[in-house]
This record gives sequence, C-alpha cells and structure tokens, in this order.
Amino acid sequence: MFVDKAEIKIISGKGGNGAVSFRREPFVPEGGPDGGDGGKGGDIVFVADKGLRTLMDFRYKRKYSAENGQDGMKKKKYGRSGEDLIIRVPQGTVVIDKESGLVMKDLVEDGESFVAAKGGKGGKGNYHFRNSVRQAPNFAEAGDPPKERIVILELKMIADVGLVGFPNVGKSSLLSVATNSNPKIANYHFTTIAPNLGVVEIFDTSFVMADIAGIIEGAHEGLGLGLEFLKHIERTKVLIHVVDVSGSEGRDPIEDFEKINAELRQYGRRVAEKPMIVAANKIDLTDEDDPGFIKFKEYVEAKGIKVFAISAPIHYGVDELLAEALKEVQRVDSMPKPEEEIEYFDFEKEENDPSYREVVCGRDNDVFTLDGKQLKKIFDSTNFNDMGSLRYLYKYIEKSGAIKKLKKMGLEEGDTIRMFDYEFEFEDEYETE
Repeated sequence: MFVDKAEIKIISGKGGNGAVSFRREPFVPEGGPDGGDGGKGGDIVFVADKGLRTLMDFRYKRKYSAENGQDGMKKKKYGRSGEDLIIRVPQGTVVIDKESGLVMKDLVEDGESFVAAKGGKGGKGNYHFRNSVRQAPNFAEAGDPPKERIVILELKMIADVGLVGFPNVGKSSLLSVATNSNPKIANYHFTTIAPNLGVVEIFDTSFVMADIAGIIEGAHEGLGLGLEFLKHIERTKVLIHVVDVSGSEGRDPIEDFEKINAELRQYGRRVAEKPMIVAANKIDLTDEDDPGFIKFKEYVEAKGIKVFAISAPIHYGVDELLAEALKEVQRVDSMPKPEEEIEYFDFEKEENDPSYREVVCGRDNDVFTLDGKQLKKIFDSTNFNDMGSLRYLYKYIEKSGAIKKLKKMGLEEGDTIRMFDYEFEFEDEYETE
C-alpha cells in the first residue's frame, strides 16, 4: 500500500532541572552551594532517506518523543543531555506544522535534515543563585519544558517526468516498457491506485519517470483520488500527456486532452506551465493516416506541443518519445529555478517569541490570576519552603509589571492572587531583596 500522508505528534526532550546541593566544608555557610546545571533535552530531527518509499510506518506509530535531559548533580556536575530522536522519512517529504499550516521543511535531497522541535534547555543549579546577601540559596532553576507539536507529513514523489492522462489510456503500459518498473496493468479504470516510479535508461544516462494516476474531470476539487495524485505532479520537470487516439472506448482525443489540461490549470501551482509532450497512444488500433488522428495532431501541435504516435505494448514510437523527454529534462535542468511561492514556518520568530516573558494578568471573581510561560518555569523552580526562593519569585512578578497591572484591576492588600495551583495573600509592602 502506498501511504503519502501522515499526521504525528512530536515531543522534544525536557531540560533537566538544576540541582540544589551544598558542599560539606567547615566555615562555609551551609557548606556552600554547588548544585550543577541540568542537561539539555533531546531534539526531534527529521532526515530524508532515499532508502524509504512511503510513509507507511507513521500509520502505526503516531507519537515520537526525544529523551529528557538529566538533572544536575552535586559538585557542580552537569546533567547529561538527552539523545536526539532521528525520524527518517522518504525524499520528497514536506513537513508541515498543523497549527499554523506553514511548511517547516521540504526534504528533497538524500540526507537533508532539520530540527523540528528543539529540546528544552537545562535549568541552572543553585550555585548560580548565590550573591552577597543570599549565600546559601535553597532553590534551583527548573529545566525548560519540551516542545510539543503536531506535524503533517506529505510525500510528493520526486520524478523528472510525469505521465498524466485519463485512466486506461496506457500510462502504466508505457511506464513498464520504458523503465524497469512492474506496475499492475489491467483493462479497467483506476488500475493504478498508487503512483508508480521507474528509471528510464537512455543514451548512457537516465531519468526518473512516474505514472501519476487518478486524474479525472473534477480532480482539482478532490473528485476520485485527484488531489492525492495531482500534488505529485508539482515535483516533476516535464509532463508526458498520454492520450488514447484510437477511440476504442468511444472517447474524443481532443476532448480528453483539453479536460486533463483544464484540471492541471485549475489545480495551479505552476503545474500547467510545465513543458508537455503528447504521447498519442494505441496508434496500432488506428492509423497515422486516419483523419481523426491527423485532426488531433494538428490541433495539439498548433499549441506548440509535440505529438508522438506510439503503441506502448509493441514499443512502437517509444524510443523517440523518450529521447524527446530526455531533451526536455536537460533543458529544464539548465534553466534558472523559479522561486517557490511557499510561506515557511519561522523558527527564529518562535525562538524569540516575546509572549514567552509576558505575565498575563486576569481576574476570576474575587481572585486575581497570573499566568505566563516564563513565569511557569520560575514557579516550577520555586522552593515554597524557602523564603529566599519565594522572594525570588515575587521579585520576578514585580519586575514584570504584573503587580501594577493587578492594582489597576482593583487588587488591594489582603486580596488573593492565584498562580497556577498556588494561592497567596497579597501584601502591598512585601519586602524584597
């Protein structure tokens, strides 16, 4: 089974917590702080692997977690960093952030990689919080939380030449005689329910050819398997439009030619602008002197598109068609690559998100509330049995301007402030260091 789309949850490693530890030496207050820093959490890394062909593995496993960083230790020893989790995907996989809908990375080349979720930073040990007044800090910093996100994986085949056309016009037959692939072939519609790839070897060189099936009228709106297959055309350099010119099924070749082209145009994304060659297939069931074929050829060539009469099963005209396809591929390769109109996920913006430091103030009836990402980290680092640690927390809240905001909302001495699962009574002249 060909699987070309999957949705998974990725979770980077949590940063290790800083340690609270004291040296055991005489004449040093409480032994002196020597708690080490926590280790960094592991990253989630995607890597393109040419040995993979489908996203099948992601159908059965939907959650991927990196290793957490180790907590810090005494004697200023750092915790071990968590191991990165490497997720291997086929070449041509597009990784999309589900929440924003933006492309995180388009993994085209073998070995290409990127970090999709960075591991949390390790927290600082109590050694870092000593000063001239607070010589024996009994608290340390918690490690940063892991980064969690849901990503969508979309596989778009990488092929030099794509075969398009209505079902049962002979695309699979052409692929089988032109390459070393063995697609399933039978005389009924929608034989191909998954794109097939093959390598064409010609003139001491080669190119990759793909049978892009499932395109029917209305495909650009998702009819049939249209959208699932149309997206594979985006990667191809040249299109071979296979048309049944024999009329064996009572179809009009010109009408079929125009309907498929209309689908390509309406799908957009520069698909309709790709170089196209027409393979007038099943010519053995008619004749090159047949008025119908002559009319079709003149119609298509008037649009500046070359037409090659072929019969795939008996290999008639196939070599000439492939030679022209190679010529077009080489021409496209020599042209400057157009910039893709894709909006990418901004990792730098996420990394420097100003909302991380924002303390959000609110009110729930008679209770005033505080929330925030950095506040949560400091809250998790607080030793509520240690006055110095509590003062450190309050000082952060005060410096953030949250107390002033709450006062504007009506906060008075004796009122209750809730911070996550902790509540305390507000003292207007709270003494800080």
